[in-house]
This record gives sequence, structure tokens and C-alpha cells, in this order.
Amino acid sequence: MDSKIQDAIFQHQDEIVEQWLKEIRKFRTEDSLQNITDTMYENTNREFVDKLFSTVKNGEDTGQESLILFTERLIQLGWPLNYIIRGLQDFRKKIVKTLSNSGNEQYQSLFFLQEIENWIDEIVNILVNEYSGSWENTVFLQKMALKELSAPLIPVVDNISVMPLIGMIDTERAKYIMENLLHGVIEHRSEVVLIDITGVPVVDTMVAHHIIQASEAVRLVGASCILVGIRPEIAQTIVNLGIDLSKFPTKSTLKKGIESALELTNRKIIEFEG
Repeated sequence: MDSKIQDAIFQHQDEIVEQWLKEIRKFRTEDSLQNITDTMYENTNREFVDKLFSTVKNGEDTGQESLILFTERLIQLGWPLNYIIRGLQDFRKKIVKTLSNSGNEQYQSLFFLQEIENWIDEIVNILVNEYSGSWENTVFLQKMALKELSAPLIPVVDNISVMPLIGMIDTERAKYIMENLLHGVIEHRSEVVLIDITGVPVVDTMVAHHIIQASEAVRLVGASCILVGIRPEIAQTIVNLGIDLSKFPTKSTLKKGIESALELTNRKIIEFEG
């Protein structure tokens, strides 16, 4: 940034900060900020604006490093990116307005406006990169947790296992389900596998295709597959989409599925009279 513009900014720093703090109090409406005390809200905003000035005052590298560390704190505290970006835009407006009203015509020039824009744009890029990295890391961890927790094959009685499916099923997850299913069938020596879709909110053509593939794979390793947990709305969707599930049995509940599995393995539930 031009040294004369830097000097002017720091000369009017207190005025810019007070005008900016007054402005951002008007849009403290984010739900995630409602639980923050007024003192913490005020102190955090003051520290934020200090970090903005530090990107000029302390040299580009040192100031940016300090801003990045502060941004990591904002992310951990749950401050939303849209609030931060809006605050930055208002900060830019206050600088331009304050210096333009100082009586110096050079602060109304295109060069001055471009210098301020470049400064704020660079800060926006830093913030967006930090927030994006945090989101990507969060999504990665969620995917890993989903892989660890989803689609277990659970042996319920000898040679009969259940795989409960919960949540949306995409291509990547379907591949993991298939691997778990085949590995579990061999490990538990399952003769019958019940795939329970009670917890799957939507069964469309793609989901049905993955389930059919899983069933065929189970058959190829010498076991039978029963699809259970078909709710009335899911059944209607399957019919409307023209999905053919006739190649393997379907049951409305897990209980009925287990009863069928017992019959397939030449067993049945007998009630004893006491």
C-alpha cells in the first residue's frame, strides 16, 4: 500500500474504528452470536480491527500471520464467515468515507480507492481460505466418522446377519457398504443377510440400483439377501419408478425378515406354554 495512504489511515484510525464499531452493532443478528456477551462481542471486534491494521503496520507477512491465527480463533468460537465479510465491507466503506471527508482531494482519486480495494480483497482471500480449509477438514472428518460407524454387518443368530442402513446413500458410501457386506458375509459365515433400509429417508433409482447390486454380490458368495424396512411411502416410490426388486425377497419389518431368514435356514420360532 502507498505510504501516504498508510499514514492517513493511521492518522484517522481511532475515528475509523469507532464509526465501524457503531455500524456493525446494527447487524448483530446472527443466531450463532446471540450467546456471546456484549463485552466479548465488543472486545472481539476491536481485536479483529486491530489485526486488520496490523497487516499494514507490522509488515505484510507478520500482519497476515497474526490475522490467520486470529481467524482460527474466530472459527473455533463459531463466528460465521458471512458476518466477517460483511464487517470487512463496512470497514472499507468507513475508511473511504472518513478519508474522503478529510478535505484532501487525493483521497477521492481512483488510485486511492484501488489501493483500499486491493488491501481489503487480500484480507478477504485470507479469511475465505482459512474458513474453507476448516470446512474441508470438518467434512473429511465427518466422512471418516461415517465410514467407521455406518453399514456394520451384525450377526444376530447363527448364519443370519443384519446390515442396518441409516441416512442418504451416495455412490461412495454404496461402495463402502458393498465391501463391508461381502467381508462380513464371509467372516460371519452368513447364509442369509437382511438389509434394513428403515433409516434410509429416500429410495430412488440410484439407491435401488446399489441395493440390487449388493444383493447380487451376496448371492455370488453363496448367501441369500432379504430387503427389510420397506415403508408404505418407499414401496409406492419403488412402484412409481418402475424399480424391479422381484429377484430377492422383501419384508416390511425386521421381525418379519428374521422369521423368513429362519425358515430359509430350516428353523422357526416356537412359543412354549409355561
